[in-house]
Amino acid sequence: MSKSVFGIATTFSQAERIVEELQAQGFAASEISVLMPDTGGTHDFGHIKATKAPEGATTGATAGGATGGVIGLLAGIGALAIPGVGPFIAAGPIMAALSGAAIGAATGGVVGGLIGLGIPEIEAKRYEEKLKKGNYLIAVHTDESEDVDRAKQIFKTARAEDVTTVSEASARKSLNK
Repeated sequence: MSKSVFGIATTFSQAERIVEELQAQGFAASEISVLMPDTGGTHDFGHIKATKAPEGATTGATAGGATGGVIGLLAGIGALAIPGVGPFIAAGPIMAALSGAAIGAATGGVVGGLIGLGIPEIEAKRYEEKLKKGNYLIAVHTDESEDVDRAKQIFKTARAEDVTTVSEASARKSLNK
């Protein structure tokens, strides 16, 4: 069964260390997600914001290309403007979840997208609060239980906060409600 491990990094350098270690331990860049505040391009990211359809709770974006850093090499990087929460940069599978249908859930914003990924609502709200304070949400998707343990150990060694695991089955239930 597919699972994802989530955790919070409190600094950009901690987030980069976690992503680097995940990649060094064999996790594919396409399976790693990062959601972080967009503080005006101070993290060496180039992005172009472009408005999507008005029915969503996001402003979609296309990456103009990353100019450096391991996080900039992740798949699907772009910028999101989430009403009531602020501007974010997202990379990896979390980008699709936050810019897709899950974000339009009743709770909306980051919480709705995270619930769509299978995170329980109370944890999703805690993650959103931490993101509002400038922290970084990192996730890695895996199909093997030993990989879940390795990922959790990487997060713990890097002193990530609020490390949790969710199964794909939970995410499917949440999306089908």
